[in-house]
Amino acid sequence: MTVDELMDILIRCEDAWDSPDKTGDPVALLDHGLQVAAVVRSWHPDDPELQVAGLVHDIGHLLNPGDEAGHAAAGADAVRPLLGDRVAGLVELHVPAKRYLATVEPARGLSPESARTLELQGGLMSSDEVTAYEAHPYGAAAVILRRADDLGKVIGLTRPPLAELAAWRPVIERLVGADRP
Repeated sequence: MTVDELMDILIRCEDAWDSPDKTGDPVALLDHGLQVAAVVRSWHPDDPELQVAGLVHDIGHLLNPGDEAGHAAAGADAVRPLLGDRVAGLVELHVPAKRYLATVEPARGLSPESARTLELQGGLMSSDEVTAYEAHPYGAAAVILRRADDLGKVIGLTRPPLAELAAWRPVIERLVGADRP
């Protein structure tokens, strides 16, 4: 994948939703990704990988419509060659992070769509799964991404979304050009 191809995928997210029939979260995938990336940027301005993971974390919904359980892995597989292991790992972990938070913070609220899909994505974690998640090198950062994910569902917040997306291109290009471990 190239930067141009990733940008094309993100542009296609302007008219795509997390559920093919648009009954899921109330914003299109592009609006959602832009909102999540902006929240992450405000919390962690010096972590462009985490920010870009917020931008691209749900592209798997576009790539494999209707695959709630597999959208994170599909998105991670798509971005890994271009954006590296950390961004891909964070994209892949945003679903386990939801399961983790639902398990360790049971009073924490989920959007109606996130609550609906939790069971499709494996439900609450067992104690062994919690332990394994907490040991993952990207686990803590994926929790940050997940918390931002829960906030990035505001109708009409990102206008115009394509202009906002264009502002992210230089950030993506710097990541692609950076030496990563």
